[in-house]
Amino acid sequence: EGESVMVVGLGGVGISALLCAIAEAKGPVIAVDALPEKLELAHDLGADEVYTPTEVAEQGIRASHTLECAGHPRAFETAFAATKPGGRTVTVGLPHPQAMSQVPPGVITAEARTIIGSYLGSAVPQRDIPTFADWWRSGRLPIERLISRTIRLDQINEAMDELADGKAVRQVILFD
Repeated sequence: EGESVMVVGLGGVGISALLCAIAEAKGPVIAVDALPEKLELAHDLGADEVYTPTEVAEQGIRASHTLECAGHPRAFETAFAATKPGGRTVTVGLPHPQAMSQVPPGVITAEARTIIGSYLGSAVPQRDIPTFADWWRSGRLPIERLISRTIRLDQINEAMDELADGKAVRQVILFD
């Protein structure tokens, strides 16, 4: 099966993580989101499997590496629960400062799990940007697929509402 990767939360950060996971796939890439249109996009981008959080829990879907990209305690709990023994849960999303999650500490120990925080992707620009550029040039990283739509500046409030509602991934402002 190889090293499976699961991305939980398919907003702009999650779709970006998904694209990178697909580009470097060493096993199945799994996408998880509550919105059907996000799952459809993930499938179109090349995710091997797509699920809602409920399906992940009910079917016992697990991955070697899970990335929580929603910034919500329930998303973190979903990602943690879906991490295989010996696996890693990486939390990338930024939750509210007072947000709390419940994770059973005994599972971390008994299953030799690792939890990692990744602020802004923990990128090393000098290393990562050339890699991403090479992937894009070779067609392995279709970042243009992140663009949900283009807007005019006078549509900015509507565009922000769409982002907040989870209806958009990324929007580009075109200036006249």
